[in-house]
Amino acid sequence: MGTKGQELLGNNLGKVIELLNKAYADEWLAYYQYWVGAKVVEGPMSDALIAELIEHANDELRHADMVAERIVKLGGTPVLEPKKWYDFTNCGYESPEDPYTKKVLEQNISGEQCAIDVYNKLQKFTRDIDPVTYNVAMEILTDEIEHEDDLQALLEEFEDLKKKFR
Repeated sequence: MGTKGQELLGNNLGKVIELLNKAYADEWLAYYQYWVGAKVVEGPMSDALIAELIEHANDELRHADMVAERIVKLGGTPVLEPKKWYDFTNCGYESPEDPYTKKVLEQNISGEQCAIDVYNKLQKFTRDIDPVTYNVAMEILTDEIEHEDDLQALLEEFEDLKKKFR
């Protein structure tokens, strides 16, 4: 990291790396939640949901890569042990024990809402001290908002479908 970049960050470098590592853990857990959900989901509209989950899983993997690259550029190390993701996570992981379409949708909407909060806080924290991390956070935040929209639209379609068959 360059001298001026370090100057902007000041004493906040450690905090930014910590926030990024927490987001990194979230991204890996979100990736797995989407990936495994696509394997086990069942019920009405499961084909549409599988396609959405696979797309979102790929986005979460891309986000993990973006966050890891930023951590390294800042001189930090991404969380190296997958078992430690649970120590760092903001959003946790909801196992799709109940693979029914509606339940999987609700779990993933909740995860996206948490991710929106995480990246909103990260972009606010870095806005004036780290424009590169700020831009990474904004790009991911935009994706997470779109993910929530996509999933909520599917949930609305699911509810409409249920009403038609009552």
